[in-house]
Amino acid sequence: MMETTREALATQTSYQPWWRRLGYRTLSRPTVLAFISRILSLLQRIKVVPKKFGLPQIPIIQRRLSASGTDVWLFTGCIMDAWMRDTHRAVQRVVEATGAGVQFPNKAAACCGALHVHAGLGDDARVLAERTMTAFPGDAPILVDSAGCGAQLKEYGHLLGTELAETFSGRVFDVHEWLAERLDDLPEMEKSSERVAVQDPCHLRHVQKSHQAVHQVLARYLEPVGLDDEGLCCGAGGAYSAFHQETASQVRDRKIASIRRAGTSEVASANPGCLLHLRSAGVEIRHPLEIIDSIMTKDG
Repeated sequence: MMETTREALATQTSYQPWWRRLGYRTLSRPTVLAFISRILSLLQRIKVVPKKFGLPQIPIIQRRLSASGTDVWLFTGCIMDAWMRDTHRAVQRVVEATGAGVQFPNKAAACCGALHVHAGLGDDARVLAERTMTAFPGDAPILVDSAGCGAQLKEYGHLLGTELAETFSGRVFDVHEWLAERLDDLPEMEKSSERVAVQDPCHLRHVQKSHQAVHQVLARYLEPVGLDDEGLCCGAGGAYSAFHQETASQVRDRKIASIRRAGTSEVASANPGCLLHLRSAGVEIRHPLEIIDSIMTKDG
């Protein structure tokens, strides 16, 4: 209901000013986003970007992702591809450890349109959805390592209202959801006594309803620990934390208190928005499959 209302407001009023619309459109333009990212990288190097922003260390030049086969696709998206490509590499290595080959989409899949939908920019989101679908020919599963993007791709049938979109959405899986069905294909290693607190992203828990898969995959190698406020938001909310910083910070403080009560040295979250928002408050947090990858690398 909120997204439908926002789309009506964005269409009929000045609810979304021009500068916000321009920012959202930047997400679907890889060349522009890469240019902006290089500037951010340079600013990071001269220590101009405050640590409170929680940005990962952005490389000036990104190494290309290399396909290893055609068994599955890995969706790369916009912000993750520009700022967190190393996460994609870690995810690729874990998926490949099951024996599957990974391929990547072309630039037509530059953005899933999730933030556009949240902002009420429905027409822009539908254009991005149509474009994204063309980047995944064939019928191989489409794996997603961002909870927000995965939720959006699974909603393309609803967003576009076509049989083609419904079929496309049926091919989409959160990467942990796919791995949970193939745990026996992952390398066998002695289980660690390390405990990791798991922050369940809202889009994974409430929309995709596949959050337990994260716990199942982590549990193969260590001990995942649920938080005592399970189901509550971390405060990121897509772009919400950028436009409503005070409220988002208050919600984040509640989540951080829960993380501290878990008493672990490591925290995992399967959504880049949650990662960046919590990291900006000093939380040491990684993508679940980055943790798994580091275990495999260390023991392998």
